[in-house]
Amino acid sequence: MEELSSWIAPIATALAACMTAANLGSRVTGWGFVVFTIGSVAWTTYGATTGQSNLLWQNLFLTAVNLVGVWRWLGRQARLDDGARAAAEKSERQDAPTLFAVSTLSGAPLLSRDGETIGSTVDAMARCHDGAIDYLVVGKGGVGGLGETLYALPWGRLTVEPDRVVTDADLDTLRPIDPKDWPARLDRRANLETGG
Repeated sequence: MEELSSWIAPIATALAACMTAANLGSRVTGWGFVVFTIGSVAWTTYGATTGQSNLLWQNLFLTAVNLVGVWRWLGRQARLDDGARAAAEKSERQDAPTLFAVSTLSGAPLLSRDGETIGSTVDAMARCHDGAIDYLVVGKGGVGGLGETLYALPWGRLTVEPDRVVTDADLDTLRPIDPKDWPARLDRRANLETGG
């Protein structure tokens, strides 16, 4: 048992860390916590069979934390995602404005009108007085946010579709924004287009 748990524990922990860090949606994150739970149970077993009480107690606690993560992402968040998806699908079939989940604006691929992935969505800035979205912040390049260049796209240049955002803007013609200092209004930054 000791040898088996000594293999399962680090492999499960490393795999789970990759799954949760990838931020690929509630279900992948939830399954990451399932794998974390397998890892923490294996570490608990290893701690118990080798007489390492600190490892045992730490991983008993982490097992409880991981089970909360499973409930949070595979239970609660997955249900909320399903509810948002159902509302969006129903709105497409009814004589009503088409809806989308605002969570789409964080982490969705940004596509050109030709269907080419040109970046990914980071966040959106909305006006307090009416809740309307003023602009979308998108990232291009880099790996895991490292070396990424951020741009602000006016909301009027975007179309939101299920699980993606489409634009007619060419990111290469836009002035990058400072990751620590986003604009209050796009029109104060000369429309962000170079030469304009």
